[in-house]
Amino acid sequence: MPRPGERTGPARAAGGGDLGWALGVVFRAYVKSSSAVLHDLPGGPRGHQVLAAAVEATPQSQISLARRLGIDKTVMTYLIDDLERAGLVERRANPDDRRHKTIVATDRGHQVWSATRDRLEQAEGHLLGSLRPTDREALRSLLFQLADRAQAIDPVVDTCQIVSDIAADSQPHEPADSQPHEPADGQPH
Repeated sequence: MPRPGERTGPARAAGGGDLGWALGVVFRAYVKSSSAVLHDLPGGPRGHQVLAAAVEATPQSQISLARRLGIDKTVMTYLIDDLERAGLVERRANPDDRRHKTIVATDRGHQVWSATRDRLEQAEGHLLGSLRPTDREALRSLLFQLADRAQAIDPVVDTCQIVSDIAADSQPHEPADSQPHEPADGQPH
């Protein structure tokens, strides 16, 4: 039953008011729209994460970037190779320790990131279009608070872990007491 002042609609009825169902529907819509935007970017969503980090953050080593983004270090190597071949990032010698390389966005990488960010904002705007601007910001703020809390409780070390966790959780589970039961008469049927 909806709370006072709470909106109702077909989605609430279809999901029975279940938060997980609502999050799943919104997540699916977001993944579809963002995947369409990131389709041509090397590495797709992960490539975008790496490119964004290279543009927005101070230069970091490949290993620290992998840790920060929760990407397996082997996968990170391939992502950076692909982004480098596309002319979006480059590996530069670290001025403090020339044995290590830092990942830096190229001029082209900055341009592609900016255009991609604009297209992602449009896709997000389409998804959140039914909300008032203040509600959009409130939703984003609350989601980041929840994500920070969830990350503190059950840290995601590798973003691939999220998918495997979801896949494992969606598999049917055996009841805790999964021993076959015999009928009261002791005879198997």
